[in-house]
Amino acid sequence: MRTALVTGAAGQTGSYLGEQLVRAGWSVHGVVRDVDDVLPTGVHRHLADLDDHARITAIVQRLRPTAVVNLAAMSSVALSWTNPVATAQVNGTAVANLLHAVGRLAAEGAPVRFVQASSAEVFGRSAESPQDERTPIAPVNPYGAAKAHAHLLVQAHRAAGLHASNAILFNHESPRRPETFVTRKITSSVARIAAGLQDRLVLGDLTVRRDWGWAPDFADAIVRMVDSDHPDDYVVATGVSHSIQDFVQAAFAAAGIADWRDHVDTDAAYVRPADAAELRGDARKIRDALGWSPTVPFEDIVGRMLAHDQAVALSATAGSTR
Repeated sequence: MRTALVTGAAGQTGSYLGEQLVRAGWSVHGVVRDVDDVLPTGVHRHLADLDDHARITAIVQRLRPTAVVNLAAMSSVALSWTNPVATAQVNGTAVANLLHAVGRLAAEGAPVRFVQASSAEVFGRSAESPQDERTPIAPVNPYGAAKAHAHLLVQAHRAAGLHASNAILFNHESPRRPETFVTRKITSSVARIAAGLQDRLVLGDLTVRRDWGWAPDFADAIVRMVDSDHPDDYVVATGVSHSIQDFVQAAFAAAGIADWRDHVDTDAAYVRPADAAELRGDARKIRDALGWSPTVPFEDIVGRMLAHDQAVALSATAGSTR
């Protein structure tokens, strides 16, 4: 049986990836930071911080996995400005340690493969759109800079012979996205506004455009990269961008509210110090090489997230009337 070690296994993408690997017959082991983190059924739990290098190395050596997928990260671009050192350590230096541990297994003859969750943020304010694997790396925030460090480390280890790939993930969403992210903040707030539990939705720059995909599709892309005999870097994206205003409008429309402007305020406090105006990916390489393509359009992603949050709001409403 093949064994996978997934860091960040309790996160949005990690949970979908774990479920898919279990269904495919893998023995799946998930690294989480908290004993209370919820893992998919069938995924074995390992408690560790990614920046606990000795602990992570020991887990890799003991399990001797067939594949290691690193999804763990300090994932907030906004918070990376307030905690840049920890961001650099977890998203950059810790990946160097993980790659070294995997490299040791490979040097011992183990058939191990590594996939790093890279990010569209490594491209920063790119002069070209859409971005692909040849787009220059030029991050504009601490999160992107740390991810770029890890991205380049993967390329260096691959050049040295390790089966190591970068999954350059553009924005991907689902009901499992935490409410600290703007997309889930939008759908959960709209659901509460529709249910009479909240009055206003306060956001930052509504003109920022992102390429939003469906998180389970992105987990599938990672599985295809693990299964491929040819390690490489792959952009994972839909090729279509929408503004935050588009997301807001789609959420309110799905909730049956005609004019979103009656419920939305903007506040400069929510505007990032530096942000790319548009990130849009060209995923032709992974489509042609691995047969991957997105399956859920933008409006359906928003609708599915809103439906989930409406169920949560309905439950809260029912609880308040008992």
